[in-house]
Amino acid sequence: MAGSNEILLVRHGETDHNAADRFQGRLDTHLNARGREQSRTLARRLAGEQLRALYSSPLSRARETAEIVAAALGLEPVYDARFMEADTGDWTGRPYADVIAQAPDQFAAWRSVDPKFRFPAGESVAEQVVRVAAALADVRAAGVLPALVVCHGGAIRAVPAAHRADDDFVGNCALYRLAATPAPAP
Repeated sequence: MAGSNEILLVRHGETDHNAADRFQGRLDTHLNARGREQSRTLARRLAGEQLRALYSSPLSRARETAEIVAAALGLEPVYDARFMEADTGDWTGRPYADVIAQAPDQFAAWRSVDPKFRFPAGESVAEQVVRVAAALADVRAAGVLPALVVCHGGAIRAVPAAHRADDDFVGNCALYRLAATPAPAP
């Protein structure tokens, strides 16, 4: 069960672009059949969490995931563009393998969440970190916790407390827990 001061972050269900290892960025792709099933499984998993609020990126893949969860939990999603995926610029739609072959150092900088990295003709990691942090601060300030945020792998990777340093891959419907307020000192 979610703690009363927690924010849960979850990546949307699978899309055909995910299955093909392609950059989606801000492309408005939809869930595939597997992604819809992952979202239904997620909804069942969250049934005992006593969530009080649900936020989501407005991109279709996140919206669809949020709507499946919302219907199961009796919540109304609040859409916030700050939870959108990074603008992947010139990499949008490209297979990971092509980018790795043509720009291995840039790909590695992106995977390591290097704040100096900027997608060619797109957004920087630092810009994404700032906007996601601001959105999470607003979720905390709303005070309706525990809350779920349905977003994207890049948005989750932009939150240092949401992933381990040795795990830069965020799977579809992967769930991460954040304490909404720092724990008191022992």
